[in-house]
Formats: sequence, C-alpha cells, structure tokens
Amino acid sequence: MQLVVGKIGRAHGIRGDVSVEVRTDEPELRLGPGAVLLTDPRSAGPLTVESGRVHSGRLLLRFAGVKDRNAAEALRGTLLIAEVDPEERPDDPEEYYDHQLIGLDVVLLDGTPVGELTEVLHLPYQDLLTVKKADGTEVLVPFVTQIVPTIDLENQRAVITPPPGLIDPAQADVAGTSEAEGAEGADGPEESE
Repeated sequence: MQLVVGKIGRAHGIRGDVSVEVRTDEPELRLGPGAVLLTDPRSAGPLTVESGRVHSGRLLLRFAGVKDRNAAEALRGTLLIAEVDPEERPDDPEEYYDHQLIGLDVVLLDGTPVGELTEVLHLPYQDLLTVKKADGTEVLVPFVTQIVPTIDLENQRAVITPPPGLIDPAQADVAGTSEAEGAEGADGPEESE
C-alpha cells in the first residue's frame, strides 16, 4: 500500500537541499537516510534520501543525485510516497493510518448509524474526519477523543459522541437566545412614564 508521507517545498541553499512538508507521524522511519520514495509525478522519482536535518523548525532533505539548487527547485510540489505493508500498525495504539479509517461505519454511542468515513483531513490545528451521511451530505468531525472516543477496527466502525448540531444542524444550541429575550421580542419593550 502506498502512503503520501511528505510534499517537497522550495529549495534551501545551493547544494540541493529541499524543505519538506511532513505528512507522516513517523518521519524518522519514512523519511530517514536510505529511504527510497516513490513520487507524484512519477517522472520525478524514485528518490533516495541521502541526508536530513531540521533547520528553523522545518525538515530539510537531500536526495541522491540532486546536487544543486536548480535540480532541487525542479522537485518543488512533488509528493513523496512510501510503500507500506497494509497490515503494519503504528506503535502507539491511539494512532491510525488513514487507510485503516477510510471505509469505517460511523455510529453514535447508542449504535445509531451516521454514515461512512470517507476521508481524513490533516490540518495544522487538528485532523478532521469526513463522514458521508446516508442522504449524501458530508459532515466534518474533529478527530479528538471527546468526539471520537472509539475506533473499533475489528468491527470496522468509529463511535462518535458529537455535540448538538454537528451532525444535524437543526439540533444546534444557538448562543445568545434566552426566554427573557424571546418574551421581550414578542410584545416589544414596555414604555415607562
């Protein structure tokens, strides 16, 4: 199975280093020296990691055969893809590979079906699960323990406890409304003499 583990950014320096946007929780394993990576577009690879280092919070890699800034800049925007055994599991039992999650049935705590997990979005602030509901609409569910307490790979389901309004907007709690405001709005404010 193939997993995208990074995206090449701009060239760094004149010796062929590139910055890499990391898309794996295991960069030392997937992007370490000696790793051979497939690419998208295919014509750019395969690439073999020669060396790597962190500079100003960014991962910089040098690939075998990429010896100057021009060659490095030509790789900009290329996706780095690792070949992974589909049975492989992350070391941390609380972590999952995207391919393990996609296709899971999503249900509420009481077993009520919600839909199917179709995509995992990796955003800078948190991951989101895209759930396609039976009516064809999609909802984004924050992938945090409070909302997704259980991932059951054996039974192919994800159990969620969404706040009101996340799955059905009609059930949302609307802030700023109260009974007092509702009563005043019906007859208007009372006049004083």
